[in-house]
Amino acid sequence: MLAAAGVQAAAQVLPPAVQQALERAGVPPAALAVVVADAVPGGQTYLAHRAEAPMNPASVMKLVTTAAALDWLGPAYTWRTAVYTDGPVREGVLAGSLYLRGEGDPKLVTERLWLLLRRVQGLGIRHIGGDIVLDRSAFALPPHDPAAFDGEPLRPYNAAPDALLVNFRTQVWTFVPDAAAGVARVLADPPLAEVTVPGTVPLADGPCGDWRAALQADWSDARRPRFAGRYPLACGERIWPLAYPEPERFAARAMAGMWAQLGGGLDGRVREGTVPAGLTPRLVFESLPLADVVRDVNKFSNNVMAQQLLLTLAAATATQGVGPAGANAQGPTAPATFEAARSVLRDWWRTRIGPDVPPPQIDNGAGLSREARATALALARLLQWVYASPWMPELMASLPIAGVDGTLRRSAMGRGVAHLKTGSLADVQALAGYVHGADGQRRVLVAIVNHPNARAGRAALDALVQWAAALR
Repeated sequence: MLAAAGVQAAAQVLPPAVQQALERAGVPPAALAVVVADAVPGGQTYLAHRAEAPMNPASVMKLVTTAAALDWLGPAYTWRTAVYTDGPVREGVLAGSLYLRGEGDPKLVTERLWLLLRRVQGLGIRHIGGDIVLDRSAFALPPHDPAAFDGEPLRPYNAAPDALLVNFRTQVWTFVPDAAAGVARVLADPPLAEVTVPGTVPLADGPCGDWRAALQADWSDARRPRFAGRYPLACGERIWPLAYPEPERFAARAMAGMWAQLGGGLDGRVREGTVPAGLTPRLVFESLPLADVVRDVNKFSNNVMAQQLLLTLAAATATQGVGPAGANAQGPTAPATFEAARSVLRDWWRTRIGPDVPPPQIDNGAGLSREARATALALARLLQWVYASPWMPELMASLPIAGVDGTLRRSAMGRGVAHLKTGSLADVQALAGYVHGADGQRRVLVAIVNHPNARAGRAALDALVQWAAALR
């Protein structure tokens, strides 16, 4: 493993190309923390600059959450959404209520919600005489203000976790131009009960430009969104994911909307509640495996999915006391909290990474934070541990590939030169992962900039990756 002594003995002078890029960006070297070392534990450390300085890593923190989840739960772990009924079914009618209990599935997206409700209909239920009850009690979470972080409550990255998280609490708007009719057709998924969606918006000539602003959208009434502007014909088909303005009502409206779209009847309403004691599940709907979720978290830096993963560490541990690569949980016995999840992660760090390097300071596990901190040394140690673990293929495959996909698809650092998790906030730029050397060797690289000019400092990080790839 990368040891503090090895870090102190490593080169601390930044490569010239990196220094020059920092100067052009107006970023002092003291705002940068770096470790470049062999991926194999115990190998050479090539560069260590401010390696033990606590830094805000932004979304690079997701490496900690996803590595712990792969090890603690196992890549085949699945979340289970259980369906219960409290009455008999006769001739397609449920004489009672339908209950859905969430376990924190991070990817209960529109198409999987459709499949879940089709499975319900497969039980012979076409009409529900009572209510649809949503049980979200597996998580115990504090109130969440989606505008608190940066004043952007409609940005999907500000969505809050939920034990019954439907489509990331986000509605996806699709605009399809119809030149002959002079309008763009408007679609919104998932369909939401009580919400009237404008069917069309007039087309406009001219360049695509800032097409979202051109729509002059008004979301002030969550049940009646409006577009006062026009959609540029030159844009072609576009999508616009938006966090729902009334997030606490999203799951209920999505459930009611999808049930109605499937032709289901409902005498009561969709409401929150808990499953009555003594009921047994009529069906259990399993999520995609954890390895697939980890890929989405890291490739696309999905914040709310990362938070779901962190909370699941507590939920699964409370259920069966699972440890590394533990078995699937059957449903938590106590609600999962962020405090409990952070405690599990700290215990995991001490067991796997070791007590000599302090664990990162984590709050929500996603890195969407002003308080989260990690050292380059700690993250490099984590990456070396992963490289020697059975989960290396899953973790590395989840990282964006330079110039190919995910958050690095437009990177100019060199196509395929590295698998790296990115991190970006207003004053943070970060990269961490594996660089593929010309000699066939792999190195771990961690680089974090904390400075008001951090965005301009991205070129320095690219130069560092290229330097690491050229090492022999």
